[in-house]
Amino acid sequence: MISVAEALEQLFALARPLAVETVPLLQAHGRMLAQDVAATRDQPPFDGSAMDGYAVTHAAPGLRLRVIGEAAAGHGFDQTVKNGEAVRIFTGAPVPKGTKAVVIQEDVTRDGEWITLGDSLDDNTYIRPAGGDFRSGDTVNAGRVIGANDIALMAAMNIAEVPVTRRPIVALISTGDELVMPGDTPGPDQIIASNTFGLHALLRDLGAEPRMLPIARDNEPSLRTAFDLAQGADLIITIGGASVGDHDVVANLAPQLGFDQSFYKVAMRPGKPLMAGRFRNAMMIGLPGNPVSAMVCGHVFVAPVVRAMLGLGAAPAPRKTGVLAQGLPANGPREHYMRARLNAGGLTAFGSQDSSLLSILGQADALIVRAPNDGPRAAGDSVEYLPLR
Repeated sequence: MISVAEALEQLFALARPLAVETVPLLQAHGRMLAQDVAATRDQPPFDGSAMDGYAVTHAAPGLRLRVIGEAAAGHGFDQTVKNGEAVRIFTGAPVPKGTKAVVIQEDVTRDGEWITLGDSLDDNTYIRPAGGDFRSGDTVNAGRVIGANDIALMAAMNIAEVPVTRRPIVALISTGDELVMPGDTPGPDQIIASNTFGLHALLRDLGAEPRMLPIARDNEPSLRTAFDLAQGADLIITIGGASVGDHDVVANLAPQLGFDQSFYKVAMRPGKPLMAGRFRNAMMIGLPGNPVSAMVCGHVFVAPVVRAMLGLGAAPAPRKTGVLAQGLPANGPREHYMRARLNAGGLTAFGSQDSSLLSILGQADALIVRAPNDGPRAAGDSVEYLPLR
């Protein structure tokens, strides 16, 4: 067995960077920005009014001026304003030539075509300078997941298409004669396939393109068909069949079909029978079949691999530090990821950590990480954990 850290190191070595593709701006949200993008114009492109009021050449208390026109957003005033003149202006309008300030309408008294400035004017010109937000050539830097604010900024920069990292295509293959799909009627010895559904959701949240393939039965023709259907995937994830029993077809058959194994078994719980390597042109991870084991390995191993493929760096799943609300007994020789609930009092591990209990995982919002051979822990001790929500 190898450690979790060693397994991650080998997984990152197997992960290959993906190509860049260009997508319309409206499709770029949540994607990985693969290259810097640059503004094609200044914002604002002109000196603009920050308030409704009057554009003037200069302002002084009691000054009387003649209004010679109007400027609104999208409709500028194209004449030069002289001393003794003013232009009615609205927020967002270009400031007319010759004017140096906007006097807000609250500080102005109007009588027909004449205005009189108030007695208490402030020093604010209420003019937004051209390029005050960004200049042509300013960039949004690559290496970030594009959020809603980035979309707004790139739209203002007049960027219509965005270079993003291609989504990794991930083929999901559940294995086992005992499995049926949700909605089907299981036989007396069968259960419902759940792992691929949870992993599918996790992969979508990560920005991948998961493809759920038909269940591979415990025989060679069925597994061959599943692997044939996985052609074109960047990552193949099998669930179940990774142990070495007579019915564990993935471990027994995959090497005959072209699987080049990198490692098998990790010193962790849940999730010990994990394997990885390359299968033909794809990376492959074989997850254990126990439902909680598969999902925990999804958070610990699959998520960092997908982020690495997207160009977000080769790093373990981010951990946080919290305090225990209740003590814990000494840990065994494997790194343990304990389902726990986090509240104001701290972290409380669930009493049962059986790897078949999805109901406990559904209630958990954290995985307490116990190092191998970690001694007993008391309430109030600091521990690391992986957030699940």
